[in-house]
Amino acid sequence: MADPKLAQLALTFLPRIGNTTLKSLVSYCGSPEKIFTTPKGKLEKIPGIGSIASKSILDNKQAFKKAEKALAYCSKHQIKLLFYTDKDYPAYLKQLADGPSVIYLKGNVLPDNRKYISIVGTRNASKEGKQNVANIIAELAPYKPIIVSGLAYGIDIEAHKEALANNLTTYGIMATGIEKVYPSIHTKIAEKMLVKGGLLTEFPPHTNMSPSKFPERNRIIAGLSEATLVVEAGKKGGALITAYLARDYDREVFAIPGNLKNENAVGCNNIIKNNIAQLVSSGKDIAFYLGWETNNTVTKKRLALKQEDFSQEEWAILQLLNASELHIDELSWKSQIQIGKLASILLNLEFKNIVVSLPGKKYRIK
Repeated sequence: MADPKLAQLALTFLPRIGNTTLKSLVSYCGSPEKIFTTPKGKLEKIPGIGSIASKSILDNKQAFKKAEKALAYCSKHQIKLLFYTDKDYPAYLKQLADGPSVIYLKGNVLPDNRKYISIVGTRNASKEGKQNVANIIAELAPYKPIIVSGLAYGIDIEAHKEALANNLTTYGIMATGIEKVYPSIHTKIAEKMLVKGGLLTEFPPHTNMSPSKFPERNRIIAGLSEATLVVEAGKKGGALITAYLARDYDREVFAIPGNLKNENAVGCNNIIKNNIAQLVSSGKDIAFYLGWETNNTVTKKRLALKQEDFSQEEWAILQLLNASELHIDELSWKSQIQIGKLASILLNLEFKNIVVSLPGKKYRIK
C-alpha cells in the first residue's frame, strides 16, 4: 500500500480528478491509499466517477512520479504539505466543497483563530487607497486579526506591509509554485511574512505564473477568511472576483465607497449598491459587524460565566465559543455533539441570551 502522504499528493496529479471529485473518492473509499487499490468496477459506481475518471486513477504511474518529485522538493526546502483531512489544514477552507485538496505552506501553520480577514483591491492603488489600508489595519490591530492577501501590486502588498508594521500575522496566497514569489520585487516582504505568517499555494513546486491561475488563487483568498474587504476596485478585476466568491461562500464582504468620478471606486460602489458588500469606512466598522472583541473583553465574559449555571454540554460549547466564533460544523466536530442535538442546545443558549447566531451558521458568545 502506498505511503499516505505520497498517495494524497498523487491524487492531485491525476488528470480529470478535481478537488470535489477527489474528496468524494476519499469519502467513499476511506482513504487516499485505498482509492488506488479499489477495483475499476467499484470506482465506476461511485457518484461522479465514470469510466474515464476510473481509468485515470488506475493509470497512476505518472501521478506517483510527479508526487515523489514534489514530496522530495518539499522535504528538502522545509515546505509543509497539508491535506484537507489534516488537523492543521485551515478551518475555513475545510468548509468549501471546491477548496484545495492539498496546500503547500512555507512558514508557520495557520493559527486556529477565527479572526481572518482578506484585504484585496486594484493593482493601481491610489495614495488614498493605500492610506485607507493603513488606517483600517491600524484600527483592527487591537483585535489581533490575521491578514490575508495575494502579494500582488497595489492594495494586496499594502495590506501585507501594514500587517507587518502593526506586528500582525499575515499570509500571502500564491498563483505559482511555492518557490517563486510573483512579482519577484515583493520577495523581501514575503520573507518577512515568514517570521509569524507565511506563504501558501495549491500549485505544486515549479508551477509557472499564468492568468488562468489567478481566479483559482482568488477562491482561496475568499475562502480562507471570515470576511473580505475590497479597498479599491475598477469596473472589472480580480478583487471583484474575490468579493463575489466570498459572497458565494457565505462570507461577509465589505467595501470602502469612493468618489463617483474615481475609476478605482467604481467596483466598490457597484458591489455596495448591489448588496454584495456592506459599506465600511473604518476598522471599527468591520470589528463591529463581525462581533470581534479584544482579549480584555473576552476575559471579562469568561469571568462572568459560571459553570454551575449550565449543563455539561452547554459548558463545553461555551468554552469553545469563548475563544472565538465557530461554524456549527466545526463546533460539532470539536465538541463531539451531533448536529441535531447541538442545534437544539445552541437554540436554548440563544433563548438564555448567552449565544448569538451569525450569518453562515456561525455562533459566538453574545
